[in-house]
Amino acid sequence: MKMDSDLLHSPAVGLAEEEEADMNDWKLPLAFMKKRHSEKIEGSKALAQSWRMKDRMKTVSVALVLCLNVGVDPPDVVKTSPCARLECWIDPLSMSPQKALETIGANLQKQYENWQPRARYKQSLDPTVDEVKKLCTSLRRNAKEERVLFHYNGHGVPRPTVNGEIWVFNKNYTQYIPLSIYDLQTWMGSPSIFVYDCSNAGIIVKSFKQFALQREQELEVAAINPSHPLAQMPLPPSMKNCIQLAACEASELLPMNPDLPADLFTSCLTTPIKIALRWFCMQKSAKLVPGVTLDLIEKIPGRLNDRRTPLGELNWIFTAITDTIAWNVLPRDLFQKLFRQDLLVASLFRNFLLAERIMRSYNCTPVSSPRLPPTYMHAMWQAWDLAVDICLSQLPTIIEEGTAFRHSPFFAEQLTAFQVWLTMGVENRNPPEQLPIVLQVLLSQVHRLRALDLLGRFLDLGPWAVSLALSVGIFPYVLKLLQSSARELRPLLVFIWAKILAVDSSCQADLVKDNGHKYFLSVLADSYMPAEHRTMAVFILAVIVNSYTTGQEACLQGNLIANCLEQLSDPHPLLRQWVAICLGRIWQNFDPARWCGVRDSAHEKLYTLLSDPIPEVRCAAVFALGTFVGNSAERTDHSTTIDHNVAMMLAQLINDGSPVVRKELVVALSHLVVQYESNFCTVALQFIEEEKNYTVPSPANTAESGNLTPVRDSPAVPRLRSVNSYTNIRAATTARNLNKSLQNLNLNEEGGPAAYSPGNLSTSSSASSTLGSPDNDEYILSFETIDKMRRVSSYSSLNSLIGVSFNSVYTQIWRVLLHLAADPFPEVSDLAMKVLNSIAYKATMNARPQRILDSGSLTQSAPASPTSKGTHIHQAGGSPPMPSTSSSSLTNDVPKPPARDQPATRPPYTPTLGGQAPHSHQFTRTRKMFDKGPEQAAEDGDDQAGHRNYISAALQTGLCDWSAKYFAQPVMKIPEEHDLESQVRMERQWRFLRNARVRRQSRGITQRGVPRLDDQIFINRNPGVPSVVKFHPFNTCIAVADKDSICFWDWEKGERLDYFYNGNPRYTRITAMEYLNGHDCSLLLTATDDGALRIWKNFADQKNPEMVTAWQGLSDMLPTTRGLARRVSIYLDRSKQGGAGMVVDWEQETGLLMTSGDVRVIRIWDTDREMKVQDIPTGADSCVTSLSCDSQRSLIVAGLGDGSVRVFDRRMGPNECRVMTYREHGAWVVKAHLQKETDGHIISVSVNGDVRFFEPRTPDSINVLQTVKGLTALDIHPQANLFACGSMNQFIAVYNANGDVISNIKYYDGFMGQRIGAISCLAFHPYWPHLAVGSNDYYMSIYSAEKRLR
Repeated sequence: MKMDSDLLHSPAVGLAEEEEADMNDWKLPLAFMKKRHSEKIEGSKALAQSWRMKDRMKTVSVALVLCLNVGVDPPDVVKTSPCARLECWIDPLSMSPQKALETIGANLQKQYENWQPRARYKQSLDPTVDEVKKLCTSLRRNAKEERVLFHYNGHGVPRPTVNGEIWVFNKNYTQYIPLSIYDLQTWMGSPSIFVYDCSNAGIIVKSFKQFALQREQELEVAAINPSHPLAQMPLPPSMKNCIQLAACEASELLPMNPDLPADLFTSCLTTPIKIALRWFCMQKSAKLVPGVTLDLIEKIPGRLNDRRTPLGELNWIFTAITDTIAWNVLPRDLFQKLFRQDLLVASLFRNFLLAERIMRSYNCTPVSSPRLPPTYMHAMWQAWDLAVDICLSQLPTIIEEGTAFRHSPFFAEQLTAFQVWLTMGVENRNPPEQLPIVLQVLLSQVHRLRALDLLGRFLDLGPWAVSLALSVGIFPYVLKLLQSSARELRPLLVFIWAKILAVDSSCQADLVKDNGHKYFLSVLADSYMPAEHRTMAVFILAVIVNSYTTGQEACLQGNLIANCLEQLSDPHPLLRQWVAICLGRIWQNFDPARWCGVRDSAHEKLYTLLSDPIPEVRCAAVFALGTFVGNSAERTDHSTTIDHNVAMMLAQLINDGSPVVRKELVVALSHLVVQYESNFCTVALQFIEEEKNYTVPSPANTAESGNLTPVRDSPAVPRLRSVNSYTNIRAATTARNLNKSLQNLNLNEEGGPAAYSPGNLSTSSSASSTLGSPDNDEYILSFETIDKMRRVSSYSSLNSLIGVSFNSVYTQIWRVLLHLAADPFPEVSDLAMKVLNSIAYKATMNARPQRILDSGSLTQSAPASPTSKGTHIHQAGGSPPMPSTSSSSLTNDVPKPPARDQPATRPPYTPTLGGQAPHSHQFTRTRKMFDKGPEQAAEDGDDQAGHRNYISAALQTGLCDWSAKYFAQPVMKIPEEHDLESQVRMERQWRFLRNARVRRQSRGITQRGVPRLDDQIFINRNPGVPSVVKFHPFNTCIAVADKDSICFWDWEKGERLDYFYNGNPRYTRITAMEYLNGHDCSLLLTATDDGALRIWKNFADQKNPEMVTAWQGLSDMLPTTRGLARRVSIYLDRSKQGGAGMVVDWEQETGLLMTSGDVRVIRIWDTDREMKVQDIPTGADSCVTSLSCDSQRSLIVAGLGDGSVRVFDRRMGPNECRVMTYREHGAWVVKAHLQKETDGHIISVSVNGDVRFFEPRTPDSINVLQTVKGLTALDIHPQANLFACGSMNQFIAVYNANGDVISNIKYYDGFMGQRIGAISCLAFHPYWPHLAVGSNDYYMSIYSAEKRLR
């Protein structure tokens, strides 16, 4: 099914160059456009499944009441002569009356037994009232809650009365005695089914309803008023569940045509094929079938229940047709009730449809309750007539000459009709009429393969199709087919079951009950099966074991774990993903499976998936390892060691590029936290203490000491637009509760311990239920506290804490969680905040009662005193940060946890009994899940259990359910982007034509040369001081970033399109921006100087901007160049900007993102895999200030703060990849640019204004130009060979390639010729000769070539 990008037939455009450019656009890969970026990660809304029969019923007893009185006609019916005589195909006058009565009774019983052989039959022939009463009450008594059938034939008694009576006899047959329907209801009870074969039968149905209503009212009266006389009587049974079938309307007589049986209605209900064939022969059209007579019909060979014989095949076709008519005409719930709940009722109703067709042709209208819509004109009856015609036309030769019987083409034709519906239909259409027939065909081996194939294609249309198929009754059929050993059915059945379980996972129980799981286990273990079928099989097994212990046990015995582990390295990513999810689910809260996994070292085999190229697979592996450590059984030393190993492996994903993976990581670690709660409480208290005792200079002060720009509260500043990063969790202004620092629990002040006293703790013990939910602002640890903790705990010590010792693992995992709480992606940080606060809450709560017990006085609240601060910190394995290195507080630096085999450099910290660690001694290592610590107050204990459940229940990502959606959605449909007629495709085509036009027109201008560039085409005051500007390559939009927000302007119309908050913490600023997929669906990437990357969509249009993804691009930004005055030339206002921040370069062709900045490496991210692919060491001691790459030549050029320009070839190893270093600049390189042509030069510029041209193969510059001194910003136009310099001294100079100044811009147009402010940033448009300039006075202006050129 996979479509190649080459198949995207790109539209041809006239011009050759345009065509080429156009082709390139079609070939360019798109970044961050996968489902995981565009959808919310959650399962689909579960459809309410109504297909399961709430109450399957059986008709267990049948009362056959015949009032024939053979030989005596009732007084109120005048019979014709000749008249219809046959009763149950017997002529009563052909034998003595008594014998006739008994034979007819016996025959009727046989006819019913064909449909329900196991019921109890009781005949009552020409009875009295008492006999009927005795019969009905005894049948009801035996039937209990099941259904009873009452068949009444009243051909020998008067017609029913309007008072609601039918007639029976007195003992000596001298009188007709009335029998009230009300009494009959009382004796029969409910549920029952009544068949009335007599004239005016509709009257009975009406009376029955009236009496039923009367009963309901009596029941209500009795219920309301117990003293009412009605309440004293035995309560009448409710008649809601009763079904009635009557031969004709209230005013109609039964047909008397002598060619028909007298009990035509009974014949239709009990011998449908026989009567249908007779009736067919009586029609005029039967003359077209030569040689068929009524006598011949009697001789049709075969048995009704043998589908290979003519009679059996007709019966089968009849069943299929009547079922289909009913399914298409009846409301779904009525169809379920009448045609799927009870075998006998279903047969009677199918035959009732025939009765309606036949009897209406004799002006008789059968009545049913519940009433059915008319079906006698349904088109499917013509298919029935055709099938009968084909069958009967063969009869003479079969009987006379014994030729073979040719099977009917009916089923094959219906399957073809279904196929036509599938292939030709539009999206929104009525369900296919043939669905019930497809069901019937599954019974036949001849058509089974084709039927399953079509059924699979139907189910693929979506959840609605699955629901329809289940409501038709497909489930028992496909369940039964799992017992088949036919290999060719395997792919089809696996596909069908995957579709069913994706929509309704409750089928897991049915599968295990019928041993269906074994089928899928064998498919999974079959290496000859294609990967996609094994994927579906493992998905089905993952549903079977999903929080269903019986399923987990069954699959564990079926060797599921070993089977899955073998396929972990399969090349098919979806299979790897589901194998991991399946493993994670089988040992979720199921210890035997976990130990089985331990024996097969499953966790170690899963480690390889943690570095899988597909983010979803990494996610699934994290999920599996998370449930692996999250088992709540008793812990032994062995299992604790395993948990620690797994934890340290997981910790390495802390800077994974995909937020989906990091979210799963928080959840996995939260399992560990729940498991080892007491240890984490110890660590938490320690960190809280540490954080209290060390004041860190506010990062805001250090970062912005030199910032003299006006504050942002000027009236011109508009309100920020709120941003939904997937969820509308937070408005832009209150990013991550930043301002909601500790209102009620100020851990930063001295005298902090009092904060723990019960009085101060407003989140009293009841708070456990709400703690950590996003709407509860009063976190124990605010974002700032956590951020401070993260920065205080000195990171150097991480290396000394190896993941072997008992405590250090907890300290490290706590740090990992602190780091994740500051994640740039809000959903990740929210989850981590929940976990941290949950433990902080626990730790402070646990410390409290113990303190009270210690002090012996309930009023005093002294802290659970650790020993002196110094030792306290040393125990954590680090040294207290000295004031001089306080800048380290600004780092985000969490190095990768070291490999496990390193020797520990320092003895691990194990708390001694005493009091150094607040309460670690309370708990033994193998503490049971919910037991309380030795001295804990009882009130806290109960709370604890609830709280612990809370954290584990609330924390889950929708990953597994979201992944399961894949199977519920169409997989065979051509995706929209490949469909040449689709809207998506048309829009893309339009964008690519626009791109080609922009390229062509701008090339025309730049090739003629640009003599001047000072025509101001746009000026506006930006809400914040512009720090980075970026033109969109093809539309008229420009993005302007200030410190932490982004504004979008339309430079053609001069209007503001959008302004939103980027979400970076206060002490960081945006230092770079890139448009990704600029040629198509643009995304905006922002980089901040703490190393975080965020990607936005839906900006600059009417929708709310949304964060697509965010990650820590550089994890260890060096603190040295930020906040300190390590600057090159003092007249540069770099003290304000602080270091190089983060610099990026984006390569659309390869989807690679180069990142660097205040670090010693150039880190390359693959956006397709969302992972780091390479770290290139710069080999320098200063920051990288500019990056430029060329995918054709695999070269990367970096400009550095020490003035060097370094060239790297990323195809080579880390030690030899630096291929050239130029050291000609004496100072900070502002920009290094690598021209994209095959022999393109390197152009670099330093703050001193010297522009140097290098040819990558020669060691010295080939040209030098001198421009302005005091350079703050510079850009090079990639097409027009221009470069623009912005100076501290408030002017812009534009040069051409020869170094001649073509324009000098010092004043704004208009605005009374106001002088330009100090230039903070500038950028050329990639194609047009436009230059955007941002300056410190908030203004943003754009200059262009003269109008006549444009």
